Amino acid sequence: MTEKNQDSSIVNSKADKKAWFGLITILALVLLVSMDGSVLYLAMPKITSSILPTADQSLWILDIYGFIVGSLLVVFGNIGDHYGRLRLIIFGSITFGVGSICAAFSSSPEMLIISRAIMGLGGATLLPSGLAILSNLFLNPKQLAQAIGIFAATFAGGFAIGPIIGGLLLSKFDWGVVFFINIPVIILFLIFSPIFLKEVKQVNYGKIDILSLVLSFAGILLFTYSIKNAAAYGISTLQITIGLIGIISLIWFVRRQNHIKYPLLNVSLFKDRVFSIAIATGLLSLVVWSASGYLTGIYLQSVLGFDVFTAALFALPGAFVLIITCIVTNKIADRIGKKNSLVMTHFFLSLGIAILLFTNIEHGVIAVIISSIIAGVGYGLSFSLVAEIAISAVPPANAGAAASLAETSNEIGNALGITILGSLAAFYFRVSGPNVAGTLNETLDYPNLSIALINQAKFAFVDGMHIAILVASALTFIVGILAICWIPKSISK
Repeated sequence: MTEKNQDSSIVNSKADKKAWFGLITILALVLLVSMDGSVLYLAMPKITSSILPTADQSLWILDIYGFIVGSLLVVFGNIGDHYGRLRLIIFGSITFGVGSICAAFSSSPEMLIISRAIMGLGGATLLPSGLAILSNLFLNPKQLAQAIGIFAATFAGGFAIGPIIGGLLLSKFDWGVVFFINIPVIILFLIFSPIFLKEVKQVNYGKIDILSLVLSFAGILLFTYSIKNAAAYGISTLQITIGLIGIISLIWFVRRQNHIKYPLLNVSLFKDRVFSIAIATGLLSLVVWSASGYLTGIYLQSVLGFDVFTAALFALPGAFVLIITCIVTNKIADRIGKKNSLVMTHFFLSLGIAILLFTNIEHGVIAVIISSIIAGVGYGLSFSLVAEIAISAVPPANAGAAASLAETSNEIGNALGITILGSLAAFYFRVSGPNVAGTLNETLDYPNLSIALINQAKFAFVDGMHIAILVASALTFIVGILAICWIPKSISK
């Protein structure tokens, strides 16, 4: 048999049971990484009452995880190719577990923020390494596509069920339990990964540019710190200076990518409008998801007074619609075309999130449920379409970079939603609230507060939430219009 025939035989061979068990092993970690991006949405009122974070610390607790994961995905993809994907994913799972234990026992906002950052460091190793290992387990193209589809659906499902599982656990246990649930899964992974998974090593990305890594990481964090600081304490010379340094660092990072041999970010990919719209869709869908999840979690518990278990139940219809949409997206795209499906993503998100404008301090449950159902269609379409369209828009040699950027856009979007829109809502509360404390939960925990001040605080929070919602709805609508104008009909089928 010739070498060519041997390669063809390998590609056409079916995966054995060991490969499918390997997929299940990886999916357990994928579920944890995506769940931990959203599991705290319903936990924040309890965390706020327990360790008393300031307004900007509350935002850091929520989004430091997403920023760390998003900032390091591409870097760890390169490191895994050099030193071994399985070795890296085992290191990452241990790091993720250590961060989870530290987070569960955190007694201060600073400790919880650091613990979430450690979890993000571990999480950043898991997604790119998991996909690379899958490609080595499933050599048959059809089975590989099926495995990647299951991988993507699990990632999307984790985002959807994270708040629900968190809410169910918080109804019976203290807030630290949302981190303890990671430990059994990690232990099982460490036991079974050497049995079912193969090492993957491929040195083809060149050296990692340390300056680019520092510029991107520092730029994102400094810019984020500036926004959060302005929301919590107001605008100051120091805050503006830090923000400008962050922006300059990010501009320097982007410009540097055009002049180095092995860039962390392939900027040239964004010259393709289809690719740019796909990445913008992945980013914006998670911006809307994280901001609405965070704000409605506080709204249901602290404004309307529902317990965490009931608030979790209200999330079930939207989660169900999201998962079903993920499953049927391919059929939708086959029927109406990928372009129309991507355009629909933005309009469903825009309409769904806009329905939250009908909430007030007395009624709003129906609006929250309807919003989650309509937006759930948009989330499902986005989670299923973005990576596929981004990869199809670039040359085959750049498929890996396109896939990494699609994942990165999700993680960065998850963090940016809370940073930008959460900070916008927090800023409005600071200037319009009763000036008792920096957040709604801190204000409501204040002793002997009058009914008038309580209502003022609730009105300020709801108005701030509405402003954030308007911005989110407008952004998704605008990108939907751009998708109509920029994406050619050639991707419709």
